Amino acid sequence: MKILKIPCSCGALRKKAGIEKAPDAICKELENFYLKENGLLPILDIDEVKIENSNIEAANKSIQKKIKELNIPAIVIGGDHSITYSCFKSFANNFNNPGLVVFDAHADCENDFRPPTHEDYLRVLVQEGILKSENIILIGIRNLHINELEFVKKNKIKYYSMKELTENGRQDNAEAIMSVARKFDALYISVDIDVVDPAFAPGTGYVEPGGMSSRELIFLLHKLRLLRNFRMMDIVEVNPDKDISNLTVKLAAKLVVEMS
Repeated sequence: MKILKIPCSCGALRKKAGIEKAPDAICKELENFYLKENGLLPILDIDEVKIENSNIEAANKSIQKKIKELNIPAIVIGGDHSITYSCFKSFANNFNNPGLVVFDAHADCENDFRPPTHEDYLRVLVQEGILKSENIILIGIRNLHINELEFVKKNKIKYYSMKELTENGRQDNAEAIMSVARKFDALYISVDIDVVDPAFAPGTGYVEPGGMSSRELIFLLHKLRLLRNFRMMDIVEVNPDKDISNLTVKLAAKLVVEMS
């Protein structure tokens, strides 16, 4: 599996310090994993995008260029969530009907900044016509801004709140999500680590109580990994400077291993 490090923090607004350290920290932690849970050996080929964090437009161009040249399937390690805009924009050029499954505590469509930040990358992807709103699934939402709720409802974006995920059975949730995701001709998965409860992943900029356990996230990712249309994934918003006992970095590395 191709692993692409993107040490980008220029789209993270107020809480960006430290996020750019995540790719190196996560890749270092990969050395402590052996076999995947299915008994197979992960074979990882690691590359990196050189990022100019003082210039978000230059960073976006560098990311898009690298993704265009990238052999897929691949896993991208960020970096703040704004990288999903550039990654998916380049990714989408290769397919007729790409879809995006996002694990996140937030909807990330609050503002309309151009170029987009981590708070509005999803909104811009939809408004620029890069991503069909019906080809989005949001999972783990639990702190929506009123602007985001209005945008999600107006565009009929599918989302599973943490409340809904908890009330429904784990297998039922997985089957419902997969039934939609398998219809895309190419599946892109984005994991904002704050989808996980801070008890399991404290090292992120916007901790939100009441989230997924690490096992719940791994369960759903294992299911999505079975889909034949899976092509790319990113893991974002890990901040080693805010971590405790390296828990968040270790979890991110675990996700890389299991999805490789």
